[in-house]
Amino acid sequence: MGDLSEPLDGLAAATGESLNGLTRSELAPENSQSQTISADEIALYDRQIRLWGVRAQEKLRNANILLIGMKALANEIAKNLVLAGIGSLTVVDDQLVTEDDLGAQFFISEQHIGLNRAEAALPQIQKLNPRVALHAVTTSILLQPPEYYSAFSLVIATDLPLASLSTINSCCRLSLRPFYAAETFGFYGYVFADLIKHTFVIEREKSNVLTQLKPETTTRRVTASTTKKENGKLIELVTKEEIYSQIVLANSSPLPQFDLSSRRRKMNVTPLISCLRALWEYQPLVQTPYPTHSHADIKLFTQLATEKHKELQLPTETLRAEFLRAFLQNLGSEISPVCAFLGGQLAQDVINVIGGKGQPIQNLLLFDGEESKGPVYALHPIFAPLQGEANTGNGTDLLGVGAANGSTVMMI
Repeated sequence: MGDLSEPLDGLAAATGESLNGLTRSELAPENSQSQTISADEIALYDRQIRLWGVRAQEKLRNANILLIGMKALANEIAKNLVLAGIGSLTVVDDQLVTEDDLGAQFFISEQHIGLNRAEAALPQIQKLNPRVALHAVTTSILLQPPEYYSAFSLVIATDLPLASLSTINSCCRLSLRPFYAAETFGFYGYVFADLIKHTFVIEREKSNVLTQLKPETTTRRVTASTTKKENGKLIELVTKEEIYSQIVLANSSPLPQFDLSSRRRKMNVTPLISCLRALWEYQPLVQTPYPTHSHADIKLFTQLATEKHKELQLPTETLRAEFLRAFLQNLGSEISPVCAFLGGQLAQDVINVIGGKGQPIQNLLLFDGEESKGPVYALHPIFAPLQGEANTGNGTDLLGVGAANGSTVMMI
């Protein structure tokens, strides 16, 4: 078993401040019994508590996470969350381990071929942190009623088509549970977040400029500002509220106006967004997960991607044949470093959300491993700007490449 006192794999990058004295909304189910962190756990998680505080660790201790799917990306998510010290993890997967699964997944081996993926992975996950309660569900998640999701603090769905993601997302909204979706395609991948309405706190050194309680974007507003003294410095605690959209709405929403405001910015938008939307439309049309290498499939996918690119008002020259070819060739494959990056980013975001601290993903992160870029686009149905809105630029880049407003998050 690994040393749990060591920092988590990349999760500390954006969570390095104490939560002492902050007011945070509860994410744990209403009927759960909150448990205070013990002295043994404080010693065990000492280094990460120094990074994000005892209160955040208590929130993690009481979190009950539902993880759907147990392929390579889910392996990374489960590893990071279990090492962080969540209360319980329920893994749902109705598929059996195959030889193909052995390439990038580290919780299974040849002896598990033919066994259920969730059940096969659980013993190895448990070794990472015996304090976490683990559960395996071997039936399809789509067989679960909407009320099933209310038992969890947060839901993460991996490697599923849009129709399934939309159904799960809707059930989470009925239960008022935050929802994440993610998948990798070789060198490419995405993370989507629907936190419904989320309140979080940003800690920063107090400046001479007065923080105004007003909207920052069409989805985010500043609701409160307080101060505290820490290590001889005056620290400002800024509370913000962010609203989100369902994945089915985000999939049909335009790009943020900021990204369409000039030709240069349009040229910087990754064509991966057009390919992802094309894939999501292709799947129900052909009833297969991915296009084959047949001429008919390639022609249909290219046509769909071109249509999506035009709908997004992007220059035709940015959807190059080379990119389409590379995307199609990567479909169906799992690459460990890509899964590690996206799984770490998603787990880090989950920890921030549970702790009520730090700006979460809003709302679609696209990762291009060929270019080492990870832009985030806020995709929402068109609606009138909030009164007093100061800034609609909300395209950021997790790797610091092509960031629309210059803000970055450290790469894991």
